[in-house]
Amino acid sequence: MGSILYNFIAFIIFVLDIWAIINVVRSNSETLKKVLWVALVAFLPVLGLIIWALAGPRGNVRLGSSH
Repeated sequence: MGSILYNFIAFIIFVLDIWAIINVVRSNSETLKKVLWVALVAFLPVLGLIIWALAGPRGNVRLGSSH
């Protein structure tokens, strides 16, 4: 049972990391800052995600309708 929960949590973190990386890439930040943010989220998935959520650049990512 613990293995299933661990895999589910890992999958959620992975999805959130991908979402954060997409937001960084679509932001208006300088290229170097984008590369550093993507590296932070990629190499430190949980901590990088938390730091990005508090201080990272946001893009114009909309899920769903394209209006």
